[in-house]
Amino acid sequence: MELGKKTWVFADGDLPPQGQSEPLGHEALMVVNNCGEEAEITLDLLFEDKEPKEGIKITVPAKRVNCFRMDFPIGEEAYSIPKGQYAVILNSSVPVVAVFGRLDRRKDMAYYPVAGYGI
Repeated sequence: MELGKKTWVFADGDLPPQGQSEPLGHEALMVVNNCGEEAEITLDLLFEDKEPKEGIKITVPAKRVNCFRMDFPIGEEAYSIPKGQYAVILNSSVPVVAVFGRLDRRKDMAYYPVAGYGI
């Protein structure tokens, strides 16, 4: 049984600058591939105040889950997402389930999923 969608949109990415007194938080994109073949995924990033970054390539093997930390270099080209507001558009060769989460250690120290939309 194939689960998921081929396109996902996460509109609320935000990599805040880290202060000296704040512990490190992070964001992550988790992708579940329940299909029998590798998911070839392209990420396009949209920013509030700069040109888009398109065509970041990642893969998730068949019947696996991968977690991609957004505060680390991502994709084949090891692209570093700049601090600040951004959105992620994920396009996959096979249906996948994608979840975007944030560990925010400013003030109340919480982890929460960021709402996404699968098409």
